[in-house]
Amino acid sequence: MNKEIKDVGKGVMRITTLDERFYALPKKSKLTGLPEYAFFPSSTWIAGYYPKGIAFYKWLAQKGWDEAESIKVSAGDRGSRVHYACEQIDIGKGINIEEDTYPSSQSEELKTLEPQEIEAVVSYRDFIEEVKPELLCNEMTIFGDDYAGTLDKILRIKGQIWIVDLKTSKYIWEEHKLQIASYSHAKIAYQELEIKEEEWKNRKLAILQVGYKLNKKHWKFTEIEDKYEMFRVAYKIWDNENPEAKPKQIEYPLVIESAFRKEEVKKIRAKKVIK
Repeated sequence: MNKEIKDVGKGVMRITTLDERFYALPKKSKLTGLPEYAFFPSSTWIAGYYPKGIAFYKWLAQKGWDEAESIKVSAGDRGSRVHYACEQIDIGKGINIEEDTYPSSQSEELKTLEPQEIEAVVSYRDFIEEVKPELLCNEMTIFGDDYAGTLDKILRIKGQIWIVDLKTSKYIWEEHKLQIASYSHAKIAYQELEIKEEEWKNRKLAILQVGYKLNKKHWKFTEIEDKYEMFRVAYKIWDNENPEAKPKQIEYPLVIESAFRKEEVKKIRAKKVIK
């Protein structure tokens, strides 16, 4: 995938490349009154600039850059298909593991779920059956003042509001914590989700790991500390490394030619005719 441009609702476009992700919000130009887009970098992209710690760099040194990138792409594909399948469960649909197909993050090709992905979806189903959370929001595009992202779920569990991020990874990295903190501080119209103001003030953050291998349930629900201040630190690093960032747009000519070489060829041909 070189670039994916996806309509995520209400005119918002999500623009993803291998190393960038923007959300394009439609608006009117104050100067001309004409429609234009405001571009917001994604929370995931920003949080990725936070220092990853010695454990990550040891893992990277062990795997090597190429293998680490391959693992990253594979994990992204797996996470995308698991997310799509879990969404289907949340809207009351069943998953036919032999027939139903889902897209990945790197390709438009639709594929059935692989065994590891099936295990993750089954564990998500088991989480729902045991915990019985009330689903208030699913896959919501959110905007902060200078960033945007896709919030996985808002759940009410025994009267407690949780902002929940779904992960298929074995470990929770610091950037995961920053990412979900950014969702909590975005501009969310919680009243439209039938959430009372007092409930929203007391909201908590959690990461739900599905397909988790280190316990018998195969899912793990972990409360996460609100590290929004650290997200702002990551934003400063991101901003320093990406000044005036906006989606890269490369315009290709319909005809690619060298005027100099074209003229040289004409001269050569002219000499041949004269001889």
